[in-house]
Amino acid sequence: MQYPVYLQLLGTKNVYAIQGPSRFYECSTMGDQTLCHDVVATTWPERQRILDMVADDGPWERISREAFMHCWNDRNCHMGSSETSAFEVREHVELAPHTTFGIAAKARWFADVSSIAGLREALNWSRQRGVELFVLGGGSNMLLHRDVDALVIRIQMRGVEVLSDDGRRIQVAVGAGEVWHDFVLHTLDQGWGGLENLSLIPGSVGASPMQNIGAYGVEIREHFAWLDAIRVSDGALQRFTEKQCNFDYRESIFKREEKGKWIIVRVAFNLDRKSALRMEYGAIERELQHLPEAKRTHRDVSEAVIRIRKSKLPDPAIAGNAGSFFKNPTVPKNVANALLSTHPKMPHYPQLSGDIKLAAGWLIEQAGWKGHNRTTHGVHDQQALVLVNFGGASGKEIWSLASDIIDSVKTEFGVLLEPEVNQVGLDS
Repeated sequence: MQYPVYLQLLGTKNVYAIQGPSRFYECSTMGDQTLCHDVVATTWPERQRILDMVADDGPWERISREAFMHCWNDRNCHMGSSETSAFEVREHVELAPHTTFGIAAKARWFADVSSIAGLREALNWSRQRGVELFVLGGGSNMLLHRDVDALVIRIQMRGVEVLSDDGRRIQVAVGAGEVWHDFVLHTLDQGWGGLENLSLIPGSVGASPMQNIGAYGVEIREHFAWLDAIRVSDGALQRFTEKQCNFDYRESIFKREEKGKWIIVRVAFNLDRKSALRMEYGAIERELQHLPEAKRTHRDVSEAVIRIRKSKLPDPAIAGNAGSFFKNPTVPKNVANALLSTHPKMPHYPQLSGDIKLAAGWLIEQAGWKGHNRTTHGVHDQQALVLVNFGGASGKEIWSLASDIIDSVKTEFGVLLEPEVNQVGLDS
């Protein structure tokens, strides 16, 4: 079954859009009152109701999307009414302007998608033609190794909606296509705290839970409420809770078991006007030492993070990069202790599991790679975690440098680095 499925309850004006096995939109009338609901089925009886609704022998008949939307709009149900399924497919589109690394590579087909309806149309387009699908968000966490022989869809869903606000705590839902840093600045403008340490991270809101982005002691999962995603195989819309996302360090279910099966369209966050400031990590405290602690604000922390990041990280508009190329490795305590015996100043961070997290940037710098230059590409001279495309480098050349760094750190410290950046088209 492909979703959505549009229904009308026989003998009534009630219409439904079945979004998936656990989700439907409902527009019903009670006397002169019209009720519109987005129903997320969280229990078996609710899910059974959806199965009954799509069964052939029930009191619901299938109607066209046009008939459903006519009822929906005629009754002034705004939810989903502005969605358009129109999208334009272009051919042989250069992807360098759409990625922060700026590597030259072309998409065989390319389309911007700004709604769930448009996304489903794109899925149908690729399915009918037997064409693979490739999802592009902000293009900030990928290294292209070759042209992409697929339909590349750029997620452009927009909008910020406050779902609840008790005067202190806020839950806000954000379109996956919103620029992450712009959203963080919006939260600060509204006086909402929690995401300030994640300022200036490149990419889109939709990409943030995929890899559980984090910086300066804060991770997305600490403020995550839920996300909505479309299943590639059948267009089903499903809501994922924090537990269902199975977050880990720079990881989620969408990078492991469910990789490539879902496309995130909306993300919700729990924020707090009075959330505690997190200043213990990195150089934030030093950046704010001129301000009395009692007078520091969420915006002050954000501005400190921005200054620190700008001092260490190159602007992708000037030198192509994807931020931190490698994950900080976690090693058993005995391995860390052995390294500390010969490198007592090595940064190390005990984890709840008992393992020790090491600083990949420090390991790379100690191995002599900081500032390494290969003419068209190299290692940033202010932050060894960052690989840079100075202009004209290929994905293969960037990866060759990364592989040399991995081998070098493994030889010198016995620690295996893993890339944080996704490799697209890399030969296995």
